[in-house]
Amino acid sequence: MDRLLRNSRVLVTGGAGFIGSNLTESLLEAGNEVVCLDNFSTGKRKNIESFLSHPRYKLIEGDIRNYDDCVKAVNGIEYVFHEAALGSVPRSIKDPVITTDVNIGGFVKMLFASKESGVKRFIYAASSSTYGDHPDLPKVEDKIGSPLSPYAITKYVNELYADIFSKTYGIEVIGLRYFNVFGRRQDPDGAYAAVIPKFVKALMNHERPRINGDGSVSRDFTYVDNVIQVNHLSALVKDKSALNEVYNVAHGERTTLNQLFKMLRDKASVFDARIGLIEPEYGPFRAGDIPHSLASVVKAEKKLGYNPTHTVDQGLSEAVEWYWNNL
Repeated sequence: MDRLLRNSRVLVTGGAGFIGSNLTESLLEAGNEVVCLDNFSTGKRKNIESFLSHPRYKLIEGDIRNYDDCVKAVNGIEYVFHEAALGSVPRSIKDPVITTDVNIGGFVKMLFASKESGVKRFIYAASSSTYGDHPDLPKVEDKIGSPLSPYAITKYVNELYADIFSKTYGIEVIGLRYFNVFGRRQDPDGAYAAVIPKFVKALMNHERPRINGDGSVSRDFTYVDNVIQVNHLSALVKDKSALNEVYNVAHGERTTLNQLFKMLRDKASVFDARIGLIEPEYGPFRAGDIPHSLASVVKAEKKLGYNPTHTVDQGLSEAVEWYWNNL
């Protein structure tokens, strides 16, 4: 059975971002027409350079906070993959106003425009931050705690809006709670860069990566190819009971920051032996961070047919090689 969405007209919001550009590439390769909506606040033009001449690719430079841009982007679209958001817990703590404006205001405008346009299905990026202070491991979809950051609140509110829109208007929705996604094209620069590209770039520059806390914080790091797979499956699933649901997207393995550092150092030292001598430095724990994260992916496996292809180790090998050749 084909596990790729094909020959459809799709919109990827945030399509110049890390996940959005990887998803766009996969959708184009599978024969879809792809419209990208991005305002380049965090997306990068270099991520989409290779698509611009593609006959089935269209870029709309616009903002999900502008309803007219949303309406324009969804015209004639069958499936929306909503990846646009302002990520980062620290950013949301520093500026909760713009995080809320983009992640909630923009989400609702995009969802309403999709409903009005007759979009078949709206698949959106949810977040593992929604689990908040709930102590159970692994995380299962129906047990969440209190949010620990403005970012987490915005992503949970997205789920509430999607549920109401599905029940009120009948639009098909699926939410995907991403767990610490990493891989090619993830930006190592800036104040809110994710840990893996940040560590890799520091190692490549023979600098000591900084670990927040004592390194015992753990995450379910998820390679981007697993995320691409589950987005395709979410568009393809025909079982009505699978719709208007949220799903964990992860591999289901827990890695501490200390373990992550050692894995990255080992993989990078293959390219430069001097990296093997680098030790991390430690700083204070980061406000708003959950201490541990580990996903159960049983629901996605059963209802969507999700079968992650990359372990953390396999994904890190591919990611480090990509960074070595592209930074």
